[in-house]
Amino acid sequence: MFSKNTFKPACALVLTSLVLSGCASKIENVQGKPSVYEDVSTTGSVGGVGIESQDVVAMTDQMMRDMLANPMLTGRSTPPRIIIDNEYIKNESTSVINTNMLTDRLRIELNRAANGRMIFVGRHFSDMVQKERDLKRDGAVDGGTIRQTAAQAGADFRLGGRISSLDAIDRNTGTQSRYSQVTFEMVDLELGTIVWSGLYEMRKAARDNVVYR
Repeated sequence: MFSKNTFKPACALVLTSLVLSGCASKIENVQGKPSVYEDVSTTGSVGGVGIESQDVVAMTDQMMRDMLANPMLTGRSTPPRIIIDNEYIKNESTSVINTNMLTDRLRIELNRAANGRMIFVGRHFSDMVQKERDLKRDGAVDGGTIRQTAAQAGADFRLGGRISSLDAIDRNTGTQSRYSQVTFEMVDLELGTIVWSGLYEMRKAARDNVVYR
């Protein structure tokens, strides 16, 4: 059995070990830097002359408002079927950008705000839809709760567009300037006419050493 004299040092040793282990678990990585959440609609702490989050938010918000105000798209008694994806969005600029970020945000925000005045066709999900249709018709699964149709939904309009840019560099100061132009057009898929057009443009200048991925 432990005596009182031997028990006290033992307890002190255990407590010291616990304190030290507790402190060790709180040691921070001094070489790292804590993440900082930034507002996507404003210029962040890292920025250059390319198309960035605040530009994506601003241009898609503007395009959404313009489309909702167009009677050809939102004033019809039967809501038009519309395809908004990046299939016909061409990036001819020097900016590195995933065009899905533009079309996805525009489609989602429009779908929320249109409140049934537009119907969006998920053509980018056509393979998924066709696989399920085949399973239903083969009897592998039941017919679901939605009536069966002869084909997938066709569209009345589809979005197309282009991203262009013009660069200039001051060799004396290393400052780079870039004018970017983003155009969106809604095309009638039966007639080929353009029922809506939108333009977003910006110009930025910086000593740009930012790498976009």
